[in-house]
Amino acid sequence: MQLPGKVAVITGAASGQGKAAAHLFTQAGARVIVADWNGEGAEETAREIRGKGGEAVAVRTDVSQEADIKIMIQTALDHFGRLDILFNNAGVGFSSTNRFTMASVVDTPEEHWDAILAINLKGAAMGSKHAIPIMVKQGGGVIVNTASINGLVALSGADAYTASKGGLIALTRVLASDWGPKGIRVNCICPAGVDTPMVAGAMADPQTAEYLQMNSPLGRVARPEEIAQVALFLASDAASYVNGAIIPVDGGWTAR
Repeated sequence: MQLPGKVAVITGAASGQGKAAAHLFTQAGARVIVADWNGEGAEETAREIRGKGGEAVAVRTDVSQEADIKIMIQTALDHFGRLDILFNNAGVGFSSTNRFTMASVVDTPEEHWDAILAINLKGAAMGSKHAIPIMVKQGGGVIVNTASINGLVALSGADAYTASKGGLIALTRVLASDWGPKGIRVNCICPAGVDTPMVAGAMADPQTAEYLQMNSPLGRVARPEEIAQVALFLASDAASYVNGAIIPVDGGWTAR
């Protein structure tokens, strides 16, 4: 029981690594708020958890909207009375090429640039904004952000996504520095390719699939559970002296 009695809010928890984390955190003893813009998907995840004896509440949340973030955080307080962990996992990428242009800065429309940064960067900032005061009153807490190796190395073709993830890495560092003295640890996970709905469309292209696999010394993309396990570690007391860390979970991609 790595998270006994803890209360965690997980965004982007209707699918992929967020869903895997919701299941894993409850198995570790946490009570979880399952947040996602896909309300039906969030409720499905919560039902699955409750069916296994865990405690979970779903809330539809558009992380680009501060009003939704406020409701999400308040839901944790209303149902469980506290907030110990915020996993800012929600993000948009190649799964949404039907909505947003994933291209160079030259070819990205302004409104798409703004929308991608609002979801990937502003969402984590607003989540932290409303979680931190609660954690300070409680005497501490943990924030885990999901960025990407795009924030660490130059990968062409999705400049707004890359900028948002680089900004999230920088945000992690300043939050860790500012709020560590108040007992709040803030860390960041940087995955490479993960077998989730977010990259399913890209993986359907044989050339893209080969590119993702060949650039990992392990020769494959990650499973959602492998990212969730790192989030669990960072959220737990086992990582009590880990603060401001930017952790590639990429099979060795950035080691080259």
